[in-house]
Amino acid sequence: MESLIKHWNELYKRTDDDKLGWHENDFSQTLKFLDLIPGRRNSKIFIPGVGISGLIEVLLKDNVSLILNDVSSEAIEKAKNKHDDKAHHIQWLCQDIARPLPLEINDVDIWIDRAVLHFLTDDSSVEQYFKNVNAAVKIGGYALCAEFSKKGAPKCAGLDVRRYDIQDLERNLPLFELIAHEEYTFVNPYGDPRPFIYTLFKKVKNG
Repeated sequence: MESLIKHWNELYKRTDDDKLGWHENDFSQTLKFLDLIPGRRNSKIFIPGVGISGLIEVLLKDNVSLILNDVSSEAIEKAKNKHDDKAHHIQWLCQDIARPLPLEINDVDIWIDRAVLHFLTDDSSVEQYFKNVNAAVKIGGYALCAEFSKKGAPKCAGLDVRRYDIQDLERNLPLFELIAHEEYTFVNPYGDPRPFIYTLFKKVKNG
């Protein structure tokens, strides 16, 4: 894990924000799925790997409460500097999402994962990730997961990834029901297509 933390910190330190392979200016695909959630404004949102995403600013316009996590302290510091005027709306967390979350991270209305889960490649890390989803999201809450699809690239940011389809995600979210899904091709800042699977799940029962 120390080597992974170093990898992400060095990547954020040496690369301009708009040159990162997952940088995006258009959040319409994510917002399309969020708009399927009734009363999503004024909600409590957890993002497991926020990086320095411009999605933060977009979400804050809806008067939400954000819990923003990343394994990279470099990314967290950059994001904090960008949004220090909105500190009362944001709780910051810097930890490996494949470790148990603090117990106070609960009653989350919406979990938004864009391209985090697929970096967890071993079974135990994936299992703990989904334990965190189940523990953090409240009954009636939602999980939006956007991951590399089975048609996607085998690597990203110099790391191996674990690709997903609908069945994989449904199998790991037995307390949730699938609300919507869609294949989507993200074109990165270098013009390379990255096939994703976008999914929205609703938590319908306790485990």
